[in-house]
Amino acid sequence: MKRLLFLFGLAGSIASAALVESPVVYEQGGVKLEGFHVYDDEVTGKRPAVLVVHQWTGLGDHEKEQSRKLAQLGYNVIAADVYGRGVRPQPPAAGPEAGKYKSDRKLLRERLVAALNVLKNDERTDRTKVGAVGYCFGGMGVLELVRAGEELKGVVSFHGSLDAASGMEARKGGTHPEVLVLHGADDPNAPATQVEALRRELGAADVPFQITLYPGAVHAFTQKSAGNDPSKGVAYNQSADEASWQAMKTFFERLFGKRE
Repeated sequence: MKRLLFLFGLAGSIASAALVESPVVYEQGGVKLEGFHVYDDEVTGKRPAVLVVHQWTGLGDHEKEQSRKLAQLGYNVIAADVYGRGVRPQPPAAGPEAGKYKSDRKLLRERLVAALNVLKNDERTDRTKVGAVGYCFGGMGVLELVRAGEELKGVVSFHGSLDAASGMEARKGGTHPEVLVLHGADDPNAPATQVEALRRELGAADVPFQITLYPGAVHAFTQKSAGNDPSKGVAYNQSADEASWQAMKTFFERLFGKRE
């Protein structure tokens, strides 16, 4: 377990927040998975919790950094591992690995629910205030949790794959988590046809949702490692990154209550 000290200055005063982070090992279907757990130990008692779902290369630095930022907001955070302990493929191997789960949504859901259960069962989690966020492949993942009818307050998809597998679309009836989709208006990997299909799917199932499109943004707009050339279809976009993070913060503050 690692304890990290972060210092923040505001109006001449200094406040400290100590983040505690550690790997978390769990299993699904006999496969060992290794997620990432982080929380602020200055926060006492139970608190809202957020599951973070990784991109196509598996749980890495980007998801861990986003998890730390969420923990600084006062949330209990676990970043899931869909692929398995030590499985962190890079392109081109990442494509086939992600494809295993895109073509087997049942398995994807089972892996995500396993991580979600670890988060819900953690002693710091307020089980009435649990959400999920996902990036790219993970954006598809959090939508699968909605389609599976998991008990969550809300999910946020950042530049995610939006298409549903045939026969596994969201179903009308019951209580659905709210959905916030934060998406590049020029994303070639999940184009306007997918956006409109998702609108129809969620609307037909009476899922409360909001879709925000960022002009000029393409796929992976929150990831600095994606470079700065949108003509490649994958690029970092600072304005979309900052605006989408604020949109997510506002979304969770409304659902969970503002953290003091």
